[in-house]
Amino acid sequence: MLRLLDIFLTVVHLAVIIFNLFAWIPKSTRRANFVLIVITSASWFLLGIWFGMGYCPITDWQWSVKERLGERNLPGNFVEYFAEKLSGRDFDPGFVDLLTGICFLLAAIASVYANFFKKR
Repeated sequence: MLRLLDIFLTVVHLAVIIFNLFAWIPKSTRRANFVLIVITSASWFLLGIWFGMGYCPITDWQWSVKERLGERNLPGNFVEYFAEKLSGRDFDPGFVDLLTGICFLLAAIASVYANFFKKR
């Protein structure tokens, strides 16, 4: 059951990331994208006040599951974990955080533009 929960949380993580990065493109998902961008920002920066910048409850839940499955030395974020699992390489956490932040910022700017400034 824990393995299925881990897979489910991975799918949720990837869906959130993909939706945050690209759902501003189709007109039908722009509002939902903006809402998710705001929720992600609130998690990273408001909850981050108490739990550390970049805090993600999904990562928190998934790391709890992974630890119960016996995984140890988990990185600080899902993006680094997934990139390392896919590539088999170790990545500098600072680089991953920077790249994640830049991509998120660009997606947030695109979402604001698409939702509030682009002619309909």
